[in-house]
Amino acid sequence: MPQGSFVYGYPPIDPIIDKKEELPDYLNDLNAMHEAEKIMSVEQASDYYWKLKELHPVVDIIPACLWVYHAAAYQRAEAFLKALGLWKD
Repeated sequence: MPQGSFVYGYPPIDPIIDKKEELPDYLNDLNAMHEAEKIMSVEQASDYYWKLKELHPVVDIIPACLWVYHAAAYQRAEAFLKALGLWKD
């Protein structure tokens, strides 16, 4: 489980050269992932849901929505990138 990893880069809107900012901690912060999840289309959200199920298997008798509720931030981040076609192995 990722802990203490920080990502630095330019903000997505109007980057100022030589002014890097700390990006949200998507691997450890569920609030950051919640904000990221808001940008998905309906198709992407559906794909995200199934990718998340693959990463976080649970017993099939548990309601499907719990795949998302019980996933860690790093699992959500991986499923998110895969659903958007941005994941590189």
